[in-house]
Formats: sequence, structure tokens, C-alpha cells
Amino acid sequence: MNKPGTATHSRTIPPKWSLVALVGLLTAAGCAYESADDQGATAADPTAIPDPAVAAGLPNPASEVMNDWVDLPDGREWGSTAGVDIDPIDGHIWAYDRCGGVGLAGGCAETLVDPIFKFHRETGEILASFGAGLFVLPHGIHVDADGNVWVTDSMGTVDKGHQVIKFSPEGEVLLTLGQPGRVGTEPGYFNQPCDVITAPNGDIFVSDGHSGQNANPPEGSTGRIIKFSPEGEYIMEWGRIGDGPGEFRTPHGMAFDSQGRLFVADRGNHRIQIFDQDGNYLDSYYQFSRISGLFIDADDNLYAIDSESNPNNHEGWMTGIRIGHASEDRVTAFIPPHDISEERPHGFAGEGVAADWDGNVYAAEGPISLAAAGGGLTKYVRSGN
Repeated sequence: MNKPGTATHSRTIPPKWSLVALVGLLTAAGCAYESADDQGATAADPTAIPDPAVAAGLPNPASEVMNDWVDLPDGREWGSTAGVDIDPIDGHIWAYDRCGGVGLAGGCAETLVDPIFKFHRETGEILASFGAGLFVLPHGIHVDADGNVWVTDSMGTVDKGHQVIKFSPEGEVLLTLGQPGRVGTEPGYFNQPCDVITAPNGDIFVSDGHSGQNANPPEGSTGRIIKFSPEGEYIMEWGRIGDGPGEFRTPHGMAFDSQGRLFVADRGNHRIQIFDQDGNYLDSYYQFSRISGLFIDADDNLYAIDSESNPNNHEGWMTGIRIGHASEDRVTAFIPPHDISEERPHGFAGEGVAADWDGNVYAAEGPISLAAAGGGLTKYVRSGN
């Protein structure tokens, strides 16, 4: 299989006309979708705004698509993923594979292979891999300013999972948060941690609670942000399941802007919520859709990827990557999803997103988009590169 540097996996998508033509298709779309899409109804978007990606004919800044961008070792087939990040030291790409598992099957509990990989940003060569035997379901990934790699484990068995693990760039375990395999809401415990990120001063933030977006969350489900010191000591938390300010229905991803504001992908509420680092609510953005993953670059360009929108849970909205600036609730560019068709006008898109120093965009393909994408990582090459 040809990989980075070849033309085999590249295709160019016209940036405007195809999206404008979808307005009628999205309006007329039926409700027969596979079970992976049939999320329970959640809180309606209070602004009832139309999808700016459909209505505005937005430009696509990265129209060359490299599906199935990298191979895994030893002939492994990609499972699903939701995490990708950029190494701030050398600009290479970190991501994980769920050990061949798709969805919430927890492939890494049964298949003891390395889930975490570092890929060369140009060639796709594997530069590092580690983490075998430590995870059930890797979910969020973050690379801190020192190049350390943080990964959340959002599912559990009797002796692992529901934790956050910090690795050195070489794979040495430096810190763990949470109790292996144990669920709770008191300090020191998680219940399905979704994502992790560190502030410039080293404070650690974990978004906890993956099941809150469902219509009837299981008993004990959470929707909260938990703050720890750089040494892993509990400081505070905020949030609960709901649709008010500071409440969440699955805080699926997080990112910091240059001002130190914390952006949270409140997926089930179809919004981004913005906080200071003490948990004080600042603002909400609604233009970026039902967001699974967030990334903010050094220039405060905001990338938000929607993997779930469909007529059952967010009528009239497409999946895909919406791009704007962290300073305002406005989408200025759009990378469309895979396999747009009359039967599925909202397409298929990944769950994790990141952009490298050259403006190339990477999508981590989740269980809904994996088959359409053809592999776990898609690279969208910036136009003009």
C-alpha cells in the first residue's frame, strides 16, 4: 500500500459548490441510519442556528485528502481512534489505535499491542510506540510542552481503566491519576475520562463523563472538569450533567487558547463552553456544531471536528471540520467529511483533530468514520503546500 509522498490516497474536493448543493439533500434526509449514529436525543441548540458550513459556501483550506495516511506495524489493521496531537518540540504527530478494536469494544484489554504511536509528519514513519497492556480504551491524547504524552482510558476492567496516564516521550510511565478499574465521583476517581490537557503552569485538567449525552444517562454518570496540580494532587472540579452554563452532556475534548482560556467540546449540547482556569464560565460558541475534538494552534486558529451530527440528533448539520478563530463564534472555513451522498448528505468524519506547523490537518477516525476513511488517520494537506 502506498503511503505518504504518493498520490494514490489523495483526492481533491472542490471547496464550495458541492457543499452548497447539499442544502436540499440535508433537508430531505431520512432517518434510517446505522446504530453507531443513533445517539439518543439531547438538549436542543438554544440558538436554533443553521449550519454555517452548509449555508455559507465556506472555503476548504486543505482540499487534498490522504486517506489511510500511515500503516501500523506488523500488518496490523487500524481500529478506531479519537485522538491525535502535535509534538510541540519537533512538530511530529502523536496518535493512538485501540489495538484493532472498533467503538467501545475495548480492544486494548484483549490485544496487548502498543496503542500509542509517534509518526513523522512528512513521511509517516513510526518514530516511537508504547503502552501495551496498560489500557482498555484509549480516548484523549495530549502532548505537553516538555513532550510528555498524556492519554485517558475511558473504559475499565477489574484491574485497569478509568485512569489518566502520563508518559515520557520514550514511553516511561511518569504519573497515573485515578484508580485502576474503579469508578467514582469523589476525588481520586474518574467515571469515563474523555480528555486531558495541561496548562502552561503544569496544572492538569481532565474532562470526565462520556455517557451524559445519552437521553437517559446511566446512574452515576458525570459531566465535569477536574483540576489537579502538576504533581497530580486534586485541586477542584466543576460541572454536572445538564445544559446550563457550566453543565455538560459529554465534555468530549479540550483545548487552551493563547490567553489561557479553557475550551471544552460539550458534545451533547452542540456547543463549545469557555472557562478560565478556576472554572468560571466565560462564553459559549454554537457555530462549530456537535463537537468531538478541538485543537487551537499558536495563532489561535480553532479547529473543531464533528463526528456525530445526523438527522436524528442535529438535523440540518453536516459532520466535518469547522475552522475559525478562538476570539469569536464564527466559522470561516470548512473541511468536508468523507463519502457525502444523497443517502448520507452529512457524511462521515473523525473524532480527533490537530493541525501541524504547516497548516496540514489530521483527523483521528472514530467508529462511525473508520470504514469510510479507510484507516485510522487522515491527513488533509494545506492548499499551496
